[in-house]
Amino acid sequence: MEYSFEAHKIIGGIGADDEYWRSLENNEFRLPQCAKCGKWTWPAHFRCGDCGSWDFNWVKLEPEGNIFSWTRSWYAFDRVRERTEDIPYITVLTEIPEADNARILGVLKGDDTGIQIGLPVRGSIEPPSEKTKFYPSITWEIIR
Repeated sequence: MEYSFEAHKIIGGIGADDEYWRSLENNEFRLPQCAKCGKWTWPAHFRCGDCGSWDFNWVKLEPEGNIFSWTRSWYAFDRVRERTEDIPYITVLTEIPEADNARILGVLKGDDTGIQIGLPVRGSIEPPSEKTKFYPSITWEIIR
């Protein structure tokens, strides 16, 4: 099975975030910024919540930020059985300061010693795989 944007639209989602997935697939990290007022909008929407504009620029950013929250999973829930071999693993919610602290979810890779809220992290883009339900994904690593 391979990831495709058309399948994504059929399975679910409104399509406002298609460019996010497309950019990850092209090994780029992009987030939407209103072309009219400059507000960052994440999760992606079709209209700006501030000015009502329908136009967004998908701005290429460095995948760097700070840990906003994290959790360690000790169980392979039905929806993520593909991660059984990774148990325990840490899911990180990262704030991206360059995008008005938009929060991006991903799995932590590397050493988790001393993990805490506020630590700086850098993202790496991973290609689609069975483990990621055939979506490209972002993993976070603590900057030491």
